[in-house]
Amino acid sequence: MLRLLLLFVAAHALWACTAPSPPEDGSLRVVTTTTMLTDLAQTLGGPAVEVDGLMGAGVDPHLYRASEGDVLAMAEADLIIYNGLYLEGRLGNVLEQMEGRGTPTIALAEVAVPEAQRLASPTYAGSYDPHVWFDVRLWRLVAEQMGETLANAAPDSATQIQARTTAYLTALDTLDAYVREQTARIPEPQRVLITSHDAFGYFGAGYGFEVRGLQGLSTSTEAGTADVQNLAAFVAEQQIPAMFVESSVSSRGIEAVQAAVQAKGFDVQVGGSLFSDALGSPGTPEGTYIGTIRHNIDTLVAALAPADA
Repeated sequence: MLRLLLLFVAAHALWACTAPSPPEDGSLRVVTTTTMLTDLAQTLGGPAVEVDGLMGAGVDPHLYRASEGDVLAMAEADLIIYNGLYLEGRLGNVLEQMEGRGTPTIALAEVAVPEAQRLASPTYAGSYDPHVWFDVRLWRLVAEQMGETLANAAPDSATQIQARTTAYLTALDTLDAYVREQTARIPEPQRVLITSHDAFGYFGAGYGFEVRGLQGLSTSTEAGTADVQNLAAFVAEQQIPAMFVESSVSSRGIEAVQAAVQAKGFDVQVGGSLFSDALGSPGTPEGTYIGTIRHNIDTLVAALAPADA
């Protein structure tokens, strides 16, 4: 971190002498943190926005640390957009430094999602679950805020950004309806989602699933033997047919739970991999927010719904 802060000081001094030249096409230079925000900024901003996403597919934002290249990219940005709610905890110091030097910086989920609609953290008093994108209706609020933020920052392209935002909000309404339609195929007693860490609370609250995670809201805290045994006891007692691994979290924890369940005389399957804190690879359907949410609900239905549902 010291090296990064020294680099920031050097970048700040350079910037103070010669402000970074804008892109040749005059587009707004935006830095985003998570893949979900990168996808959203690219979709709504279109050609008016040059988006530099710091995190890639499969990257865990809870553990992500800024590289030297990240610091330089942020120092040259016109706008920095991050999720907030302590999702990018290890980027906190750098983000504060950037805001302090005058770069417009916005914690989009904190601004967009009212406190009354946030889920409280079960671990840290006064904190909230940052994984708001798992409820499409809440991500719709974030998309509205993104559109407004980009339109205000690029007023010459505001009309086009607003049009793209309106179209995308309609697509999110269709996505939300699809998730509800697919959820209805799973009998209510089977709507139990067991995953590597407790990222799916908003999904559970929004679509009627009981959610259990081996780790807490952040993957920075590791699960212990007692956590594995407690979750295994619940799975065996409730005879949950499937658990799920996550694309951005090691599968070792869920595999340990599976072995512990089997030791108790019940055979639980790993029903597939869900995208949690990062989207899939660019150029694939799962490389978009909409594609990721469709993949997740389709994976749940395939593992938890009766064959004739």
